[in-house]
Amino acid sequence: MTVNPFDLSGKVAVVSGAGRGIGKAIALSLARAGADVAVFSRTEEQFRATATEIEELGRRALGLRVDVSLAADVAAMVESVLREFGRLDIMVNNAGLNPVYCRVEQIDEDVYDTIMDVNVKGVYLCSKHVIPVMKERGEGCIINVASAAGMVALYKCGAYSASKGAVVQLTRTMAVELAPWGIRVNALCPGFATTDMTDELLEHPREGERILSRIPMGRVAEPEEMAPAAVFLASDASSYVTGATLCVDGGWTCW
Repeated sequence: MTVNPFDLSGKVAVVSGAGRGIGKAIALSLARAGADVAVFSRTEEQFRATATEIEELGRRALGLRVDVSLAADVAAMVESVLREFGRLDIMVNNAGLNPVYCRVEQIDEDVYDTIMDVNVKGVYLCSKHVIPVMKERGEGCIINVASAAGMVALYKCGAYSASKGAVVQLTRTMAVELAPWGIRVNALCPGFATTDMTDELLEHPREGERILSRIPMGRVAEPEEMAPAAVFLASDASSYVTGATLCVDGGWTCW
């Protein structure tokens, strides 16, 4: 183990959904730890802004427009990263969405499919295309950003909860399958944080109060509070950690 087990110097990380929120915070923290970082999302303005901030930290960056639910986009992304950096060490599958807040019987089928395509299929596709690269090197790290909602019930978020539960199980299976190649796979499960995805819900006079009442620490997180856990999982500090589900939720899942 290195003198500083959290040092990511010489590593190349890729972060999906890195244009804002938790994904952006993770990308910047990986850069501060020494990694060069490729970032992508579907919104060019956002991923380019993140790439610029990474470069301002003195690290190399690459910004790409990618739809994680499209295999061709993901394959092209991996090719671009290898062409730019020559290696790929860390894959953070963060892209996700939750566009509805309603009971299961009220969820539109097309919306359900979209949630599954991005939140589950996106993790599968990105992993599928980076695994051969990591196998060839005999090492690698995949971090799947799931959710505390994948561990316990989340009211009126049935499709989202189901998708994140699937990510947790996919993580465990991948960890078992890939351990012989020195590839570690772990799930990071955030609780409620102040992001565009949750702001409207948290500001609701009734639902926001109900959510806060379930958090033992009595507050929601800032996106930046999720990022150190990702650095830990990406670094040698977690060299014997695989198949784990790390909740950063202020105690939400303790109930």
